[in-house]
Formats: sequence, C-alpha cells, structure tokens
Amino acid sequence: MEDRHDSISGLPFEILRRILSLLPLEEAVRTSTLSTVWKNLWTPFQVDMDFETKPITNHEDCKKVIQVIGTILRSYYDCPEVWKLCLNFPESKKDLIVLATKGAENKVHFEFSKREKISGKFKLKLEQTCQGFSNNPTKKTSFSILKTLHLRSVPHLAKDLVSALFSNCQHLESLKIEKCVGLESLDIEAGNSLQNLVVLDCPDIVDLTISAPILKSFSYQGVLPQIHLVNTLNLVNVELNLKDGLGNNEFDCEEILLLLTSLKEIEILTISGWLLEWLCSAGVIFRCLRFQFNKLKELSWIDSLINRAKRDSLACFLNIAPILERLFIKIERTNYSVPCPYFHQYWHEPHLWMDFATIESNTSQLDHLKVVTFLGFSIKEDQLLLMELLLKKASMLNSMSVALPTNRIWRVVKVSLHDQQKQASSNHQNQIAVLSPTKDFFFGFTEEIYGGHCSTNA
Repeated sequence: MEDRHDSISGLPFEILRRILSLLPLEEAVRTSTLSTVWKNLWTPFQVDMDFETKPITNHEDCKKVIQVIGTILRSYYDCPEVWKLCLNFPESKKDLIVLATKGAENKVHFEFSKREKISGKFKLKLEQTCQGFSNNPTKKTSFSILKTLHLRSVPHLAKDLVSALFSNCQHLESLKIEKCVGLESLDIEAGNSLQNLVVLDCPDIVDLTISAPILKSFSYQGVLPQIHLVNTLNLVNVELNLKDGLGNNEFDCEEILLLLTSLKEIEILTISGWLLEWLCSAGVIFRCLRFQFNKLKELSWIDSLINRAKRDSLACFLNIAPILERLFIKIERTNYSVPCPYFHQYWHEPHLWMDFATIESNTSQLDHLKVVTFLGFSIKEDQLLLMELLLKKASMLNSMSVALPTNRIWRVVKVSLHDQQKQASSNHQNQIAVLSPTKDFFFGFTEEIYGGHCSTNA
C-alpha cells in the first residue's frame, strides 16, 4: 500500500496554530498526540515566580500572579497555547505549578500541581461582587473576554489566588471545578453572567452554596454534600449524580427535601436512584409533600441496579412529576452501589415494597409521558415490572426502548397472549417475546436496524 504523505504537519508553524484556533479546546489539545510537530505546538511557555512567604495569601502576591495571567490572556488570544507558571516558595519547599491552557473560544483551563502529596483541608469562596484588581472598574481588561473557566486540582495553597482570579472574571458564563482534594466547603456568589456550573469529583466536600441569579444549568457529580441554592430562580437543568454515595457526610433528610424544594421549577433533572430510595425509607411520602415538580419534562434516573426498593421509590417520585414527557432509566454497573440503611420509621409510602397490584393502584397516571428509555437494560423481574407499570400508566406513550450493555437497541411494545401466538408462528428474526411477570401479556422486543445492518443474536 502506498504511504500517505502528511502534508498538513509540514505547514508553517503559524498556519498550524491557526488550525488549532478553529477547534474546541478539548479537541485542540488532542492534536498533541498526532506527531512531534503537533506536540511541539503545545510546549509550555514557562514563567518562574519566587515568593518569600509560603502560601499566596496576601493581596500583593495575588495581584502579582493575576497580572501574569492577564498577560497570558492578552497574548495571541485567538491561538491555543499552554503556559506553565512555577510559583516557588524556597523556605517552605511547597512549590506550586499551574498549567494554563488557553483556548480560542474564550476559554482557559487551569490545572494545579504541587510538590507535597498531602493536601490540607480548605474552604474556597468565589465571588464576583468586587472589581478584582482593576484600578478602573469601567476599563475593559484582559479578563473581560474570558467566558469559560476550568479549574482542576486546586490545592489549599492556591485558594486565595483562585478567589482573586474568579473575582476578575466579571463576564464569565461557564465555570467547571473538578478533582479538588481537600476542598471541604465551596461558596460561589456569581454576578449576572454565570449560566453554567459544573462541580465534579471533589471527594472531601461537605458544603456547597451557590448564588447565581441567571444560572441555567448546574451539574454535580461525586459524594453527597449539603447543597444550598440561593437566588437561582432561572435554573432549568440540574444533575445530581451522587455516584460516590455519602463519603464522610451524614444523611440529612430535611436538608435534602429543602434542596428538592429549591429545584421545583426546573424542567430537566438527573438524580441518583439511591437518594430516592433513602428518602422513601426514611419516611418521606412524595405525594404528601407541599410541592410538586410542575415544570419537569425530562427525568434521568441513575443507579448501579434496579431492585424492588429502587423500582418502588421511583414510582413514588413520579407522583410529583405531573407533566413528565421523557423518562430515562440508566443502569450504570460501574457505579458504586450504595446500600440503604435501616431507618427507624413506622410509616412510609403506603405502597412501598408491597405487591405489584398495590404499587400500580397507588401510582398516578402519567398522561404526558411520551418517551421511556432503559439504558444498560437486562431482562430481570424488577425491571420488567417497572416497564409494565409504565406501559399501563402512560396512556400517551409513543416510544419505549431498551439499550443493552452491548449497545444493541430494542423497541418494546405490549403484545397480548393471543397476538403473540400468531407472531410466534411467523417466526420473525430480530424479534423476541418475554412473558410479563404478571403473566397477563408479552413484552415484544424488536431490534432497531441502523445503517442497513443488524445483529440477530437475541
């Protein structure tokens, strides 16, 4: 075979940088693996800074670093590049390295690393109520064009630096904070610009407080902390993927109900199944609460498995989502399984963990539900019973489908016993039938065909 000539890598350096400037930051960074030429484009510009005191805590030190970061933002802002800030503290031997990756779409990614491996516990407060270090509040600074900020592995040594950095980003629209070991408390007070917030995998976090008047999307993944949403009336989409369980925190039923109350106006919700199970086990009766999710149109339920308790608690929660249109049930077996403790309650949802007929009679009609999708589906009784419940309660259902762990997708319909006998005689390929647990009908599974090819192994 004739070798293909790599004509792109031979282009002038300036043109290659221009190509990078047209790519999203995440995609642009991946080009460093293509060849040595592309890797050299990402060679960091190193800046060494020496400090006499050990942490960056005073105003002048923060101002000094912020000025350097401002220089980074001003230099060729339309071209992606990496800067390496080495903050040296000779006396304490606690050097701090900051990799600043600048993207062309007004985005900057900061990743922190330090010489010492043990992380101290710390609190981080981010607020945009001040004008940062600008002497003239009306003057347009290099930070005014920054729209997206990504902070990764922030240590306790850099908490004041990060706070100062955030205060200068007066027009920031998206903020992502992840993998901050030692971070116990995060308090964000944003102005009238922040619309998207993501907090991921901070294993020590206990308290999270957010005030952002035009925030539309909030995504949280990790352990369950106390989450306080203040002045967030414009929220539309919320994710609470509590895949790591409680961590070292305590389960406070009242705090979680207050959180759910603050989310009652959202339209899209992703939530961990174990949280609903624990609430029901602790005595919460969803349909007796003083609020409903009257605007909720899409619900994604996530857990490592579906058992009887998780199935029934989801059915309970559906009673307070009267206009739900789309339901996604995601079974992610790689997630940590969170076992439910014993709660000393003498009363709970009246149909919780009872026979299926009682569950069905106490579940509200889902008159607006049109789409149901099971991801990571397996043919087990509790999953089939949940499917049966949804088929009976969703009178306007347009589509029910299941995606197996092998990524094969099957459309599901309800087939009567009589009709199934006729279909069995026709011996259709790509179709299987499963008798419902109540033995009243069959689930008819038809494999979806994409690209003109479909595997027939059922």
